[in-house]
Amino acid sequence: MSAREQRTVKVKSACEKNDKRRTRNRKRSKRRDICCPEHHCYLDSMSPKRPLYADQPEQLQSRGLSRKKATMLIAQKTTIALSQEWLEAFWCPECYETRWYHVQRGDEGQYVVNLAERELWQRAQGVIHPYGNPSVGEFSRKQACMSAYHLMQQSQHGS
Repeated sequence: MSAREQRTVKVKSACEKNDKRRTRNRKRSKRRDICCPEHHCYLDSMSPKRPLYADQPEQLQSRGLSRKKATMLIAQKTTIALSQEWLEAFWCPECYETRWYHVQRGDEGQYVVNLAERELWQRAQGVIHPYGNPSVGEFSRKQACMSAYHLMQQSQHGS
């Protein structure tokens, strides 16, 4: 075998390796096809997914369950996780801001994206209540704010 024939054999084996790599890379998960509802550009995620749950039968009925099944599920479990819905913050490169969206994944992998409504925040997991814990009394809340204020004052004055 001549030197030229050996080179062509080596090139062929390298090409075969690249072909194998290409097929292997195609199996990787692709970027989620989540686009801005206003500008139709790709959105970049800026937060973890905040899963939603249903705690009323009407919420399950609006997602296709019968009234009877929805009532039974809520009576048994009190809350039902909605696996195909969540809240997530996205950065839009067109309007240069981060917004929170309600994301719903369809059966075929398509995403429906809408701005998150205030009502949805009450049904999200891992979210801090904007006005503090509703089960904490007014006196305790004010005391916590006062102690935080005093700590901040002390750290600024160096005492």
